Amino acid sequence: MPHRATEDSQRQALAERVAAAIGEKATAPRALGIELDTIGPGHARMSMTVTGDMLNAVGTGHGGITFTLADTAFAYACNSYDRPAVALSCTITYPAAAHPGDRLTAECREIHRKGRNGTYDCTVTNQTGEVVALFRGQCRILEGHIVEGNP
Repeated sequence: MPHRATEDSQRQALAERVAAAIGEKATAPRALGIELDTIGPGHARMSMTVTGDMLNAVGTGHGGITFTLADTAFAYACNSYDRPAVALSCTITYPAAAHPGDRLTAECREIHRKGRNGTYDCTVTNQTGEVVALFRGQCRILEGHIVEGNP
C-alpha cells in the first residue's frame, strides 16, 4: 500500500507543477479573473465571477465567457500529466443563464484517456449549485512535456 500512496503523491505533485507552469503562461484566464481552485491528475476545478463586462445583449452571462471557463478547466485537467494536450473538439450546452455577480465553478474530470486521445466532462455551476453549462472536450496528446526537464 505505501508504494501506491507514493505514486499518488508524485502524480499530484506533478499536476501541481504543471498547473503552475500553465498559470504563468496562460494570460486569457488571468484577464478574466479565472482562478484555479483544485488540480489533480485528470481533474481541475476553476472559478470566476461574472462581471458587467461579461454580458451579452440580453444582460446575461455571455456564452463565450462560460465556455472559456470550462475550456480552461479542461486544459488544466488534460495537461495535468505533463504531456502537452490540445483540444480536438468541444461541445457545450447551456441549461441555465449566468447572471452578473454569479460565481461560476467549472468542475472538469477525465472520462477516458488512451494513447493520444482523451475525453473530459466539465460541469459549470453557479453559487447555488444550479447547472449553467455542460461541456465535453476531446483532446489530442502531443509529444514532449510542459514542465521543462521532466523526463
